[in-house]
Amino acid sequence: MRIISLNANGIRAAERKGFFLWMAEQNADLICIQETKAQTEQLKAKAFWPEGYHCYYHDAEKKGYSGVALYCRQKPENVIIGMGNNEFDSEGRYIEAIFSGLSVISLYMPSGSAKEERQQVKYRCMDHIMSKLKTMKSSEQDTIICGDWNIAHKNEDIRNWKGNQKNSGFLPEERAWLDTLFDDVGFVDAFRELDQQDHQYTWWSNRGQARANNVGWRIDYQILSPNFKNKANIVSTEIYRDQSFSDHAPLIIDYDYIMPTT
Repeated sequence: MRIISLNANGIRAAERKGFFLWMAEQNADLICIQETKAQTEQLKAKAFWPEGYHCYYHDAEKKGYSGVALYCRQKPENVIIGMGNNEFDSEGRYIEAIFSGLSVISLYMPSGSAKEERQQVKYRCMDHIMSKLKTMKSSEQDTIICGDWNIAHKNEDIRNWKGNQKNSGFLPEERAWLDTLFDDVGFVDAFRELDQQDHQYTWWSNRGQARANNVGWRIDYQILSPNFKNKANIVSTEIYRDQSFSDHAPLIIDYDYIMPTT
């Protein structure tokens, strides 16, 4: 099973940069998109409804903002739009495809970098999601949460860790939240299950030459419920950088796992 996750920073812009042509060659079972920045009615072109996939979108109420999507090769039994909290659901941050025994989620966590008010929104979203993930852990449904979590976890997940300790996305409270998720609740950062080379990042600022110099952050994850990790080996991981579709790079993970049939 191959899953790709990408913050597209505008799905129409990513399409113009060749994302869907590249995607068609990847033979992925599921593609999780964040920050579509579009209303579904604006996505009439065939490119946004790729052949061979069942496509689902959750738009933000505000035009040109946020939004998530899921493309599934196999039709889900059910699709849940939203995480059950109007504050975040109005911003189009969560969509979940439910298969027999497996759920796959495309998640776009708020950023707090714009101002303190947005950081408080982010903390409220973190609290809500933590409660939701604890409930998921206790269920029999295996879960994979893919997306832009807007938090770099460890020093090795950010190039300039010393200079960013007071910045949103690398605050002690945010990093401790991921510590709790992984160490206490038992969810798994799939990328870190395999040995990785140094300086593996998924996002680069558009300022200066951050991408060219690989001064980046790893804030995009595929996070596994404890039960799923016990059933599926992680075969390979890749952060694809040969082409630039966004200020983020696609995260590709292959699992030794057969998608459940309905």
